[in-house]
Amino acid sequence: MNNIARYISIDPEVRFGKPCIKGTRIAISDILNWLASGMSEQDILEDYPKLKQEHIRASLSFAAHREQIIKIIAA
Repeated sequence: MNNIARYISIDPEVRFGKPCIKGTRIAISDILNWLASGMSEQDILEDYPKLKQEHIRASLSFAAHREQIIKIIAA
């Protein structure tokens, strides 16, 4: 997904600075947890009408990018 910044914002005044879908208080971690718990994309879209499929894709892309930049430091 290109240009995830189009869909995701980080604002210290919203959800304590957690990355969220722009214009909502829905955190990326919320979407990832819903998917991990077994909710389908369609379930999420029905439960949260402000969301669109591109928001879910942007959340997954954001998480994948974050995973790529995390470095493990041996203790």
